[in-house]
Amino acid sequence: MFFPRLRRHAKWMFLFLALAFGLGFVGFGVGAGGVGFGDILRGAGGASGVPSINDAQERVLDNPKDAQAFRDLATAHQAAGDTNEAIEALERFVALRPRNTDVLRELAGLYLAKATEAQERGQVAEFRAAYLAPGTAVAGAIQLGDRPLDPDPITQALSASLTEDSTAAYYEAQQASAKAVDAYRRIAAATPDDPSVQLELAQAATSAGDTATAITAYEAFLKIAPDDPTAPQVRTILQQLRQFGTTTG
Repeated sequence: MFFPRLRRHAKWMFLFLALAFGLGFVGFGVGAGGVGFGDILRGAGGASGVPSINDAQERVLDNPKDAQAFRDLATAHQAAGDTNEAIEALERFVALRPRNTDVLRELAGLYLAKATEAQERGQVAEFRAAYLAPGTAVAGAIQLGDRPLDPDPITQALSASLTEDSTAAYYEAQQASAKAVDAYRRIAAATPDDPSVQLELAQAATSAGDTATAITAYEAFLKIAPDDPTAPQVRTILQQLRQFGTTTG
């Protein structure tokens, strides 16, 4: 029962994000001060001067407490398109340097990129499963004697497999989004008076379906910067989040 609920939750969450992100990341310019989600998608930093994976791995093996070696290893994996390996290396870095907000923001951006990729995979699998569903429904409506025609077992099995793939991808997206929220929480703890960080935390929490954290972060933003030009937009989103939370609670 958990996974069907997860799929339903993911659908409304992604629809709501279209509005929240439209008013949030674009309107607020969130992440402009560091390496975040947009920078990851744009390939921030380029490929020049990127250390090799082998060299960075050798440095890590020689000295497991060399934080910069882990940072270089993450950079090398990002250049190679290995998001999971880059995340693992940055997690090792922040374990050694837990208050480095630049790397925490980079880590959050990678988790958001991973969540987006998983979400897209889930949607593709869901669309393919829906495409196969009509054939199954038609077969069930045809009567042979006193019993309906059995659905094509191959189509039925493929549809079930795609549905499982969709569920797994949405779950992966939700987990990655939650990791991004945790990274932004750590940034907010290190920079409690920075209103832009509260916006980043709120947007990451929204993507994870964590309405309570998003509301708290937006409220913190308004407390820190009540006269900010984006405050009216934040109040609009806050009102919608509160109503949304009441409707779905």
